[in-house]
Amino acid sequence: MSGKDYFRPLTQMGPNRPEEALALAGGWTCFTHVEVLRRERPPEVIPARDLPPEVKSVLTFPRFKQRELEMTVPQIMGILNATPDSFSDGGKNEVAETAVANGVAMVAAGATILDVGGESTRPGAKTVEIDAEINRVVPVIKGLRAAGVTIPISIDTRKLEVASHAHAAGASIVNDVSGFTYDPALAGYCSAEYLPVCVMHALSDPTTMQDNPRYDDVLLDVYDFLEEQVRMLNACEISPSDIIADPGIGFGKTLEHNLALLSRLSLFHGLGVPLMLGASRKGFIGRIGNAPDAQTRAPGSIGVALSALHHGIQVLRVHDVAQTVQAIALWQAAMTGKTI
Repeated sequence: MSGKDYFRPLTQMGPNRPEEALALAGGWTCFTHVEVLRRERPPEVIPARDLPPEVKSVLTFPRFKQRELEMTVPQIMGILNATPDSFSDGGKNEVAETAVANGVAMVAAGATILDVGGESTRPGAKTVEIDAEINRVVPVIKGLRAAGVTIPISIDTRKLEVASHAHAAGASIVNDVSGFTYDPALAGYCSAEYLPVCVMHALSDPTTMQDNPRYDDVLLDVYDFLEEQVRMLNACEISPSDIIADPGIGFGKTLEHNLALLSRLSLFHGLGVPLMLGASRKGFIGRIGNAPDAQTRAPGSIGVALSALHHGIQVLRVHDVAQTVQAIALWQAAMTGKTI
């Protein structure tokens, strides 16, 4: 058999797990069968017992606890954009004091990570000067720590200088939407400072990413990119336990591309690292859910988030923290027959 095989667990949940089922990544879902994907060939479903041993090991071993974050339960990353022009909440947190208050409220509502960003990555957004980005995020991070926030704070940036100032202010994770392709020194800095990272796929730069994006096979192309970037981060001595991978919904993808990724998200467990989904309030939710105003897309965003949890995704990056936390509690209870 020529070509590369990709293995996607067909996930399931419920109170009566089949005896032959394998736990996926040590989490809340399991699988008895796997979809085998190949370029330019039809998919094939095989029993999980027929997996190559090395593939079975990667798919089943529990993802390590990432510092304070236990990856065997869902984690909620609250979005805190200190920008004037983000697509959904631009200007809402432009004043540092307001951003801090909103961040504290997210923690009270159940966020387990806060993601602070100072550069909009909406389609068509221009690159922000380094000093301006630093001046947006550092007061927010310092203010959150001064207000008693102890959970991990992620700095959403592509730039080493911004990451270093944010880390000095109290950020403990670097979330790079360029997948560590924008600033070649950023991965080495994160390694030297022992910082966990989020590596995301994006096609091109935010300025041009939605200009007719094209793929040979969006699912497999995104997988290959993330696989290569995980290898690069490993080579920089960042261990798999300190890497979260994100397929980058909405970043250089059409509606059809987004749906192709969402319908087969469990494929990305083959990367051997925890996974994150950031689909909150994205444009495709507005199109499918008939919600042109981004601030009215919480129901659709939650629907996508719950689907991602069924695929075993460990981290959900969301705007609407309280609503998402409540939905997850009910989803878990209904799926398992007990409160968790």
